[in-house]
Amino acid sequence: MVQLHDKPALPLPPLPDDQAALVERFLDQYWAETGASANTLAAYRQDLGGFARWLSGRGRSLSGFERADLYDFLAARLEAGYQARSNARLLSGLRRFCQWQLRTGAISVDPTALVDGPRLRRGLPKAPGEGEVEALLAAPDLDQPEGLRDRSMLELMYATGLRVSELVGLELAQINLRQGVLRVTGKGDKERLVPVGDEAAHWLQRYLAEARPSLAGRAASQQLFLAAGGKALTRQAFWAVVKRNAAVAGIRGDLSPHGLRHAFATHLLNRGADLRALQLLLGHASLSTTQIYTLVAREGLKRLHARHHPRG
Repeated sequence: MVQLHDKPALPLPPLPDDQAALVERFLDQYWAETGASANTLAAYRQDLGGFARWLSGRGRSLSGFERADLYDFLAARLEAGYQARSNARLLSGLRRFCQWQLRTGAISVDPTALVDGPRLRRGLPKAPGEGEVEALLAAPDLDQPEGLRDRSMLELMYATGLRVSELVGLELAQINLRQGVLRVTGKGDKERLVPVGDEAAHWLQRYLAEARPSLAGRAASQQLFLAAGGKALTRQAFWAVVKRNAAVAGIRGDLSPHGLRHAFATHLLNRGADLRALQLLLGHASLSTTQIYTLVAREGLKRLHARHHPRG
């Protein structure tokens, strides 16, 4: 998930109307070409808008800034406490914007061409252990419709490795329990079929029969997972589901919804799953994105060896 809020914001003037319109034209074109997600578009809108506001205070615009302006802006953001990852995202959006400006003839030189992005430390994804996941899955109160919904969502997340946005966005028509698969629309509007597994299918069937009608009430929503009154469950609401049940399960540390996706990938690899098959299941465009989980599995094996081998 793209984080849209950083450290203290820079004091910036209002965004000029013509610059806001320019950003929206770029985003429309970028979406048409790439099918970028709403999160990515929102992040680029925030970053480009912030830079345009800063430039307007210096009498410049997005179509007329120079490399020195960009360096000064990055320095100001660094002093304000923005993180390297945030500045890397800003540069990514600006590079795409300038490439578009070059194609349209609005500029003749790309001011981002020789600007190096900040070095990002490649951290390993944090995944809960199998015992912690079992405790989390057993935590919801099954006497309540919301508890049965929570159990179904947690089971499905762990069984399929869906992204949080994919999970909460599921509709009834995307589920085929007879065949045991989900039809998921991921990043770039790419579809993939994901096997559900018997255990998750069991809890989905229970949720659909025993809990969803009560939560839906008179609403005719096609969303799979609902809050009371038939409203679709949001990503923020699922975050609260994970936090609440992690506390009940006694799980220490900061367990996030994305941690279940990491657990899905890591536990499959630990049990001998093929990396390319995992890539398809996760919906990664590049195998290099999936390969980071091999590092996680390797670290787990090293810890296991150190703990149990006589000369570990």
